[in-house]
Amino acid sequence: MKPFVPEKLPIKEVRWEPLIPLIGQANSSLARYDGVLFAVPNPSVLLSPLTTQEAVLSSRIEGTLATLGEVLRHEAGEQVTDESKRLDIQEIINYRRALQTAEDDLKTRPFRLNLLLELHRILLEGVRGRDKARGSFRTTQNWIGAPRSTVDQAQFVPPEPGLVPECLADWEKYYHIEQPDPLVQLAIIHAQFEIIHPFLDGNGRLGRMLVPLFLHEKRILSRPMFYISSYLEEHRDEYVESLRLLTVPGNWNRWIEFFLTSLTEQALANASKAREIISLYEDLKERVLDHTHSQYAVPLLDLLFGTPIFRSSSLVGRPGMPSKPMIMAMLGKLKAAGILTVLREGSGRRAQVLALAELVNLCEEREVV
Repeated sequence: MKPFVPEKLPIKEVRWEPLIPLIGQANSSLARYDGVLFAVPNPSVLLSPLTTQEAVLSSRIEGTLATLGEVLRHEAGEQVTDESKRLDIQEIINYRRALQTAEDDLKTRPFRLNLLLELHRILLEGVRGRDKARGSFRTTQNWIGAPRSTVDQAQFVPPEPGLVPECLADWEKYYHIEQPDPLVQLAIIHAQFEIIHPFLDGNGRLGRMLVPLFLHEKRILSRPMFYISSYLEEHRDEYVESLRLLTVPGNWNRWIEFFLTSLTEQALANASKAREIISLYEDLKERVLDHTHSQYAVPLLDLLFGTPIFRSSSLVGRPGMPSKPMIMAMLGKLKAAGILTVLREGSGRRAQVLALAELVNLCEEREVV
């Protein structure tokens, strides 16, 4: 199989008329979801577990097996003895850190290729692929195929290395130009990135990370918090096949239709999940106040939503928190009320590990704590 030569952007074969209903549905769903986001008092805190869950699911599409609960337990200090699982968890943590870096950067500058390189550097830090030109665009040929397959057995061979700079320059220019509809533009941006496959590793995760970043930069969403990987993982075969067929002329509309549907469905799911989290927060706020009768109840609850699995000692010295004895007394009352679950008892200098089980289970969509 020869290296594929991508079309120049913008794509000329797009048939707009069949897309109009899907564009309308996607824009409507995204607007409703953004309305929910706008109503969240502190989305970066309250929706923090969903951001981690997006990192979990995006990495899972690439073959990792770690769960949200395992990531949160690891961050709470639980040792991971299995090296493969540890690397899975680190990939997820890196994904979340890269997304935060991008959000901070986009506050002052537009998206650009140098930022993409920085995100790649973060994504592969200390994990599998760290020796695959981390933070650099590829200068050798890569290919997509079964594990341990050769280029002759590849399912897809991206552009030859010499074409990558030209393809990326064209892609970056298209990213910023005005198009008839930004959601169709995003569908093409995501697909063309995967076609170029500019890195030796991490292309899939970075390509999915582009979705919330673009939606935020185009002011379709007030925050870059859009969790598309759940839909893509659930429809993985169709996702991969729709991308693969872009190597055959006449299939761009099929891909765009799939992508617009994914935006619509995931926006509805995201809005529903965000509402559930807000409802849980309001319910827990009343319960925590009732059981602690403390002025620190709401600040404590905010910290628990940011880190729903935690070491009791990690709350000491945090901004807005009282003395250690008062913190331990509050935690004791919340354990007695069943609001907090003990995952590991404290012993000697080893701190107790606790969980806000209702929140973790809500994000995992099953009882894991």
